[in-house]
Amino acid sequence: MADPVELVGYLASALIVISLMMSSVLKLRVVNLVGAVIFATYGVLIASLPVVLTNGAITVINVAHLSRLWRQRAGETYFEVVDVAPDSELLRRFVEFHADDIANFQPEFTGVRSDHLAWMVLHEAAPVGVVLASRTTEHEAHIELDYVTEAHRDFTPGAVLFGDSRAFESHGITRVTSTEGSAAHRRYLERMGFAHDGERWVREVP
Repeated sequence: MADPVELVGYLASALIVISLMMSSVLKLRVVNLVGAVIFATYGVLIASLPVVLTNGAITVINVAHLSRLWRQRAGETYFEVVDVAPDSELLRRFVEFHADDIANFQPEFTGVRSDHLAWMVLHEAAPVGVVLASRTTEHEAHIELDYVTEAHRDFTPGAVLFGDSRAFESHGITRVTSTEGSAAHRRYLERMGFAHDGERWVREVP
């Protein structure tokens, strides 16, 4: 029969390994934190001060990072939304690089066009997402792409985009529409306050 103490060590090791395989920054930190706490407990059970100290330090580091991330999220400072030209090389390269992941969420997206309204989502001045829309009326636009990389998806960039970013205001847009796309994208639209209206989803914006 396996030693219960050893099982605690194996569990902690597994969680640490799993955390390092995660793309999401938030999930990585949370799972790594749990693994470190269990590993520190394992160190106490086997009376190993180095194991306790190392994993105690990792726990503190993870808590500090998570605290910073949650403060940024609560204050909506984690993301920044900036206007870009649809012919921007950075925009086109970003879309091309993430084409496969984009297709999983919004398979109806066909590519960047010259008539698109375009925004890039930044984190610490680095591009992590893109939004493309086409104007349907003077004050309405249809969102054809609303994408953020997996590492930052847990921080709900849409709350910033559709909240007080003023991204749409500068173009005189007061209503946005979107198609459903994948099931995951439909859930996202629901969380962002879109209402189902026939074959499209609609949301008023500030």
